[in-house]
Amino acid sequence: GFFKSYAVEVDVKDASNVTCLYAKWMMSFLINYETNSSDYKNTTLTLSSNVTHNGSICGNDTQAALVAIQFGGGHSWSVNFTKNNETYQGDFITFTYNTNDTVVFPDARRKGPVTIVVKDTMRPVQLNNVFVCHNADFLEAENVTQIFWNVTVQAFVQNGTISKKESRCPADMPTSAPTILPTSASTTTLSPSPTTTPKPVENPETGNYSLKSGNTTCLLATVGLQLNVSQDKPLLININPKTTVADGACGNTTATLKLNDGNSTLIGF
Repeated sequence: GFFKSYAVEVDVKDASNVTCLYAKWMMSFLINYETNSSDYKNTTLTLSSNVTHNGSICGNDTQAALVAIQFGGGHSWSVNFTKNNETYQGDFITFTYNTNDTVVFPDARRKGPVTIVVKDTMRPVQLNNVFVCHNADFLEAENVTQIFWNVTVQAFVQNGTISKKESRCPADMPTSAPTILPTSASTTTLSPSPTTTPKPVENPETGNYSLKSGNTTCLLATVGLQLNVSQDKPLLININPKTTVADGACGNTTATLKLNDGNSTLIGF
């Protein structure tokens, strides 16, 4: 299955104790870090059950709204939202992980907090609409892949009530069938269409991935990969080897393989 993680829910209140900013989502982090032996290793950081959201603010016409959370052994994450007269959108995401957390980074060479800032790719959302995205989204920067899914967020909430009007991410939108125009004026009686069972996702195609150190191949993998994102409903994502390229590094005792599709790291070993 997908990375195990707890859902986070942040409900920010204004001075009148009514909701001004609401967010609920799941996320995890794939981090590539240097070890004491100068090799690089992948580790997965997930949210714990005890998450705080100190520093979250409502925002207004002149100040950005902010969702800020703290979790685990000194880790934190935040995103700010800006707005204009018609829309709001995520601006920058700031993520700090602390390699002093020996549970996640048992052999990190560099000790202490590491902060990265990345531009949010969220599209503008109409004010008084709630943004919803169940599909997984990936952001990669500075050896960190941030993975988000089951996202519900509304910034600059009006009258303290979360909107019933949803703005869905493109990945959640169903593919519409083409409209067939009639070719004659004759009337045809149609029988009810039988209920169809959703087509199962096919097995992933096997890909061959390799890394080289100089002119020598140091890692060779032949594998078919499928991500299983099972939350509200099952979602299977096949990794397509035709559009996926291999990256990574070979060390003396370990090797790291990262599979990338476009600008998003899908999975790392």
